Amino acid sequence: MTLLRAWLAGIPAYLWSGWGAIASLFLFFAAWEAAATVYGVLILPPPGTVFSTLAGLIDSGTAWPELAVTARRALTGLALAIAAGSVLGMLAGVSMTASMMSRPLVTVLLGTPPIAWLVLAMLWFGASDGTPVFTVFIACFPVIFVGALQGTRTLDGHLREMASVFRLPARMKLTDLYLPHVVSYLFPAWITALGTSWKVVVMAELLSSADGVGAALAVSRSHLDTASTLAWICAVVGTLLAVEYLLLEPIKRELESWRQQDAGGLT
Repeated sequence: MTLLRAWLAGIPAYLWSGWGAIASLFLFFAAWEAAATVYGVLILPPPGTVFSTLAGLIDSGTAWPELAVTARRALTGLALAIAAGSVLGMLAGVSMTASMMSRPLVTVLLGTPPIAWLVLAMLWFGASDGTPVFTVFIACFPVIFVGALQGTRTLDGHLREMASVFRLPARMKLTDLYLPHVVSYLFPAWITALGTSWKVVVMAELLSSADGVGAALAVSRSHLDTASTLAWICAVVGTLLAVEYLLLEPIKRELESWRQQDAGGLT
């Protein structure tokens, strides 16, 4: 409860600190409006038209079911990638041999385009949920694996020796020494994977599914409806930004507060 209260209390200050990001968004919308004036409504509808279309999709009840389907697929693949990538990455980080052996495999996974995995998934799973979920998993897994591996490998050996000398309990070693350091590498990897999961799942749905945001984009494309296309894109991006900046980023700040404490102790 204490951690929850501290997180809730820190939200107003966090939102106020984001004024620079808000200013950049206004600049983006201004540039969008100017480009729409130059190229015309058919090529690039103005922000007002796009958000009106999005409001219509929400009011009609069309938006939420499609977003829910896309979110379920993205989060399922992401959860599997987080579980497998975090555990296997930390296990590989404990052993130098395992770290060296895993490097070429991770390079292969990172270097293979998601579209290639999507084609294979369509052959293996057909038009089921397995196709987007697998594609998200295979796209996010190496990012999380590398974060867990680096977090484990870079743990200061002197701190471990000090913990052994002072005979710290195993629970204290885990919660006060190992986890804060590893999580400082894992959490950015998780956030990166979150963005990747949404991009990949929409692409997978566009080519393989009959529902979800990707399928809705395919329909709007076939109708040459640029406003609806941009409205769906805004819905996905808005949902992703809300999850990242209103939920994950405050948690990250709370988990990494030990960095600020260490920096204050050194000054």
